[in-house]
Amino acid sequence: MSSTPMLPISTSEDPNTAESFKSYTNTQQNLRSILTRISASARHALSRCRPWTELIDRTALAKPASFSDATSRVRKNLSYFRANYLIILAAVLAFSLISHPFSLVILISLISAWLFLYALRPSDQPLVIWGRTYSDRETLAILAAFTVVVIFLTSVGSLLISGTMMGLGIVCAHGAFRMPEDLFLDEQEPLSSGLFSFVSGAASTAAAAAAPAIISRV
Repeated sequence: MSSTPMLPISTSEDPNTAESFKSYTNTQQNLRSILTRISASARHALSRCRPWTELIDRTALAKPASFSDATSRVRKNLSYFRANYLIILAAVLAFSLISHPFSLVILISLISAWLFLYALRPSDQPLVIWGRTYSDRETLAILAAFTVVVIFLTSVGSLLISGTMMGLGIVCAHGAFRMPEDLFLDEQEPLSSGLFSFVSGAASTAAAAAAPAIISRV
């Protein structure tokens, strides 16, 4: 009795499918890295918050004697309450955006375009839209032009500026009227390391997360 011949089975993998899966995996890893760093930075900021009861202590509020006294108070309070002030500023910006859903959608679309079309896209995978291939320089130029249009020709830019100015106004007003005499400033932290240095540190953390993906295409 003759044995039935075995049919050959091909185990070759489609290179296009493998490349697509690899690109998808790299995008997921880069996005996860960025979210992890941002989450760690947010947890670090929350851990450095001063007690909110200390921030809103009404017995410590008094009118400054002069403009120099007000600036001195603001400088000391910025150094002490910088994490709390950053949360207040973020809350004011979030409220401004939530109260204008259309601008919020536009801003989210802009950030998503930068992430998925440039920052998180593998450098060896060109951008193809409607059958046309765009180089990295063309993609960067288009995204930059789109950003200028969104920021300066829509309500997004004015909304961000007004929200930031309102938040800074609240912070400066509180800092000017809050007497800092009962605050224990850390000696190792200079008074100049206030809110803006804290914001720049958070921004540099987020930029460091996206840097590997961006450098790979330069």
